[in-house]
Amino acid sequence: MTVAGVILAAGAGSRFGGDAHKLLTPLKGRPLVAWALDAVIAAGVDEVIVVTGAADVGAVVPDHVTRVHNPSWAEGMATSLTVAIGHADRQSHDAVVVGLADQPFISADAWRAVAAATTTPIVVASYDGQRRNPVRLAREVWPLLDTTGDEGARSLMRRRPDLVSEVACPGTPADVDTLEDLAQWS
Repeated sequence: MTVAGVILAAGAGSRFGGDAHKLLTPLKGRPLVAWALDAVIAAGVDEVIVVTGAADVGAVVPDHVTRVHNPSWAEGMATSLTVAIGHADRQSHDAVVVGLADQPFISADAWRAVAAATTTPIVVASYDGQRRNPVRLAREVWPLLDTTGDEGARSLMRRRPDLVSEVACPGTPADVDTLEDLAQWS
């Protein structure tokens, strides 16, 4: 069984308000996107995939990480997930574990725990009882995912709670959406 780790990094970051794209803005001396990349790489998944779009994050992405571009990134997160799933399908992966590029404090341990959990077709990380990323999606649920809109797997999880289980994870799932968020975590 192979599992790909997916970082969704295609959005415009329109709420951020900084001079540069938020994923390229330094957090503790490193580009924001680098934190999520380091965690998923350290988790030891079979392939790491970064979905790009609005910003050119290529200079931050290591050569051994697969980059797939989403030309429809402005149409919502579901299009980025669709691009990632398409690549994972072509590579014959059995599951993907999906996280966001603007969540710098999700640990490699959280990525590993979610990747290893196979109790249900959808496994979501839980932090102090709250569901957040990353989310493991087994191949069997890929056809059920929305291909449009601004939600990844959340709408499927609402429609089919019978397919979902949680795994308690270490780390902090906070995301950096604004300059104020960045200042709080810097």
